[in-house]
Amino acid sequence: MKWQKLLLSKLIERKDKKVALAIDTSTNEINKMLIENIIKLFSEVTPNAFLIQADFKIRSISPLKENKMTYYNHGKSSYTEVLEWVEKEEIDTLFYITDVTGYFYEDLDVTNEVFWLVPDEFVPKVPFGKTIRVA
Repeated sequence: MKWQKLLLSKLIERKDKKVALAIDTSTNEINKMLIENIIKLFSEVTPNAFLIQADFKIRSISPLKENKMTYYNHGKSSYTEVLEWVEKEEIDTLFYITDVTGYFYEDLDVTNEVFWLVPDEFVPKVPFGKTIRVA
């Protein structure tokens, strides 16, 4: 329950800010119930947040309540488009559910706050932002 309390506190601290939740949909080998529960938490605490589904490109951007998830099994992911969209839309905080094995341009200048929500026992080093293991 430790990560749930941490995530809840991060969301409460940002309830009046622009928040987005991105989900790496490049694999269907993921704990879908965990993802659904995280989406439910976000929709209760930050109901105006955006839900971004992305793998090697953005597949959809929608309000949290429209959370029909589609997963793929190709394993290819890139964070570049999501990070660029977040910058363009002036999102204050991005929460990204991923195993952090995706690609992004090295010269990408990320000024937004990013939390990597890693649904795995192994938590790799992230290039920027903070990590929360949600497994």
